[in-house]
Formats: sequence, structure tokens, C-alpha cells
Amino acid sequence: MRRDFLKLCALTGLGFACPGGVTSLLRAAVKEEPPYEGPFYLVFNASGGWDTTYLMDPKGINEMNRLYKEGDILTKGAHKFAPTDKHKTGGMSNEEFYAEFGGELLTFNGLDYSVNNHSPGARYMATGKLDSLAYPTFAALVAAAKGPTCPLSFLTFGNYSATGNVVAMSRVPYLPSLQKIANADHQDGNLRSPYHDDFALARIEKALAEQREMRSALPLLPRQERAESMLYAAQVNSKTMARVTPHIPKDVPKERLAQQAEIALASFKAGVCVSANLSIGQFDSHANNDRDQMKLIPELLAGIAYTLRRAEALKIRDRLVVVMQSEMGRTPTYNKGDGKDHWSIGSVMFLGPGIKGNRVIGATDDRQFGVNLNPATLALDKDKGLKVRPEHIHEALREYAGIATHPHAKKFPLGLKETEKLKGLWG
Repeated sequence: MRRDFLKLCALTGLGFACPGGVTSLLRAAVKEEPPYEGPFYLVFNASGGWDTTYLMDPKGINEMNRLYKEGDILTKGAHKFAPTDKHKTGGMSNEEFYAEFGGELLTFNGLDYSVNNHSPGARYMATGKLDSLAYPTFAALVAAAKGPTCPLSFLTFGNYSATGNVVAMSRVPYLPSLQKIANADHQDGNLRSPYHDDFALARIEKALAEQREMRSALPLLPRQERAESMLYAAQVNSKTMARVTPHIPKDVPKERLAQQAEIALASFKAGVCVSANLSIGQFDSHANNDRDQMKLIPELLAGIAYTLRRAEALKIRDRLVVVMQSEMGRTPTYNKGDGKDHWSIGSVMFLGPGIKGNRVIGATDDRQFGVNLNPATLALDKDKGLKVRPEHIHEALREYAGIATHPHAKKFPLGLKETEKLKGLWG
């Protein structure tokens, strides 16, 4: 039983990171940790580079797009967006998305990624730091600061997922895998087939507690300490993870983002997870840009909508923070293959508690270059304003999450002056 559970630990990252070291981990094994109750953080990644002019930053001029003209651009409150209902091949149109969520959506246009290559762009957008491989993603950083002892504190399903060694990275690719982890004391995760009866489990736990008490004061080699810490972590996490079971859906959704969302949301509801990094790829539309983007953008929006609706059903919607991003945009011109290449200007969107919606900040000009803005007022200021880059967004995210002064955040500074910070971004 424990051997199988530890194998799963090795795959998911369970119990491998504890900021207080082995001693604190041994102490943590004495009793089950209370559930983490939020906020919960979800980062959606459109991996490969989305075409923002087909979503939140429409143009319709200078032959930037071939599916609509400037007069076709739609509005919902403060938002302007491209019309996609007639062009999508599935998923959710912009019209549907903004009708349902526009009132709580904050959009930032004209974000300068500084580079137009996938790897550095993904790293920069995920961490706010371009010139270092050591920095954790925002999702990892907030998990380490708010719930370091949660068994699945930081879940990731792909894209750039560095942790900075401040929290364990957990990967649970399929719902059946989550079922097995949540019910590690049962054969193949089947609740009807426990390895031991309750009285036997109680005896095992008592014996382990007595052994822990006896050996915690003994000097041990590092390898022994690690092995014993893993055993105790497995013991306490196996009980904690059982809280996930009631929230795992019986029917597995077919859509890839919906599958990822179900794993994250079940873990959030059970209080064993703080943040999750969700991702779908293939946005790198060097050929047939319009066809590819009209397949993938609606899929992304449908996945976000599914997640928000399921969070509502699980009664955690009011504690869910959502970030929607990509590592780059697409060029304002088409290449010879009807595709669009890499562009270092893009957009990012947010919604969640404390984020004032129905707002658009920043802009791009008629050539799709970012327009500078005043960080104090957030008004456009082409001549004297600031070129907003990912570190400005990440500094604001850290402040929003209340972790800007946490020791982990201080360990990974973003180097902004006070006058460069975006004031009032969240409203």
C-alpha cells in the first residue's frame, strides 16, 4: 500500500517540498492539515502564440485580418472584440464569451514581451523575469506562499512550470490518476477494495507515530531523513487526499481543457491545492492562421467558460482567480502561407474576486505596436508613458495576491521602481 502510494508521490510531487525542512515535515505528519479555502488561482495558457486581433484587440484595418472589416467589430460594455460566431469550427464564439463574462473581465492590451521566441517568451510571461531560469512561475510562487503543505499545492498541465525550488510541482494528467491518488489506501483507487480494514489502518498509524516519536530526535544520514520524511508525508497526505474523492466527476469530459479543469477544481474544492497551470497548444499558426486560430480560440474560451460554470456548481466561483495569457502574439501581416509569424506584442485577461470588470487598459496602434501608458493613472501616454512588460503585470499580481512582501517573493525580485508599478490595475 505505502509502496504504491510513494510511487504515485514520485510522479506527482506529493510530499517532496516542505519549506521548514524534514523536521517540520515530520511534525506535520502528526495530524491532518486543515483544508486550504482559497483564493484559488488558475492560469490558462494559449501555448504557441494567440492572434489577439481575433479576440480582445480587433483591428479590421491595413489587411491585418481577412475574416472581418473594421465596421464588423463588436462591443460589449468597454470591450471591443472580433466577430467569430460565423467562423468558429466548434467551441465558444467571442460573442457568447463576452455576453456571459464581459462584465467581470479585465483586459490589458499592448503588453510588450520584448522577445518573439517561444521558450523565453513563455518563461517571461509565466515568471515576470526574462533573463533568469531560476524564477518560479506566478502559480508556483503563490502556492508556495499560501499553501506549501497542501498535497497538490501547485498543479501543472504543461507550458513553462518552473518552481524555483519553493514548492513541489504536481502533475496529475488524467482523472483516473486523481482517483488513484485520492484513494491510495484502496486497490487501484477502488473504494470497495481497501488494502486494510479501518482497525488495521489505525494500528499502522499508531505504530508509525510511535516510530516517529522515537526516531525524530536521533541523528540520521540525509538519505535516511529523506526516506522517512517521504513515508510520513505519504501517511498524512493519503488521509488528506481522500477529501478529493466526492468531487471527482463520474463522467470524464472529452475536451482537453475541461479535463484539466475538473482535476484542478476537485483539488481546490477539497482544499488540497492552491494553484493550477492549464494549457492547450498548437496556436503557432505560421500556416493557415485564420483556420487554426478560429479552431483554437473558441476551444480556449469554451474551456474557460466550462471551468467558471463548474466552479459555480462547486460553490468556489467567488474564490477563483483566472489569468488568461500566451507567450506572444501574431504579426499584423500574413506570410506567403496564409499564416502569421511571431509578434512580441500581445494581451492578457483577468477575472476574479476584487478585480473590477468591464475594463480595458492599454492599447496597440494601427500597426499593432504597443502604446505606452502612465503607470500612475493607467491612461495612454505615447510620448512620456511606460512600456508595460510582463514584470509589471507580475508585480501587480503579487500585490493582488498579497504575497509581494513574502520571503519567497523577496527572494525573486522583479526590480521595479515604485514609480513603475501599475497603480489601480485591479480597480
